[in-house]
Amino acid sequence: MTRLSLSLGLAALAAIASARAAELPAEIKQAGTLRLTVNATYAPMEYRDPATSELVGLDIDLANELAKRLGGLKIVWSETPFAELIPSLQTKRADFILSGISDRASRRETADFVDYLTTGPQFFVMAESEAKAATDLCGKKVGTTRSTSFPVEIEKWSKQNCEASGKPAIQYVPGENSIDVRNQLKQGRIDAAVQGSETLPYAQTQEPGKYRVVGESFAKGYQGIMFRKEDTALREVVTEKLTAMITDGSYKAVLDKWGLGANAVAQPMLNAAPQ
Repeated sequence: MTRLSLSLGLAALAAIASARAAELPAEIKQAGTLRLTVNATYAPMEYRDPATSELVGLDIDLANELAKRLGGLKIVWSETPFAELIPSLQTKRADFILSGISDRASRRETADFVDYLTTGPQFFVMAESEAKAATDLCGKKVGTTRSTSFPVEIEKWSKQNCEASGKPAIQYVPGENSIDVRNQLKQGRIDAAVQGSETLPYAQTQEPGKYRVVGESFAKGYQGIMFRKEDTALREVVTEKLTAMITDGSYKAVLDKWGLGANAVAQPMLNAAPQ
């Protein structure tokens, strides 16, 4: 066999292997369903429409389009607290997680992330607050969801921008979810709050004039579709379909529908978040 023919043969084998890797796992194909678990308290990513109680949101729309492209799979939805999303994946109650979850290095020990949306923690206050700059929050009570990456990001920001300048540290106050945190803010139990930059525009449209953003996002990250490490075939076929959605514009249409076109990624990325 010549070197050229050997190279072509290896290339063909690689192509076949790649094609096989992008096939839907047999058990999912046979069942005809995807089991997906969400925490439906994170509008506009996933939430219950107050008027209809229907599960809606950016992630819901993306999942429905992916399911259609994966052979018309039916999605069987379930809901759980945010802290239970990862256990639901590990115990195989969910095939993957598409629910406003951030790609974090600490989560990659047992999972892989296909990153599909930019995000970042953002300070916000009640509209009547005297805080004008983020540094005005030094020494203040700032709430955020306990099971996210935001408590660590707040602590890091406080050390760099408050304590390093001789100002008192931010006092972190935990919340169960974004709704709980906003309620604490409205009740005056905290001075400010932190949510992902992708959720605040929606919150401001739902309660016009109530909240005011302070400063810019103080860290950059990605939300990702979370897969078990061993589920490489499923990860690859979902990545392939998501890439096609970006190429044909349907991904952008979903983001634009929810006012998050600026949070788009140019292509799906594997485990790309820096932290």
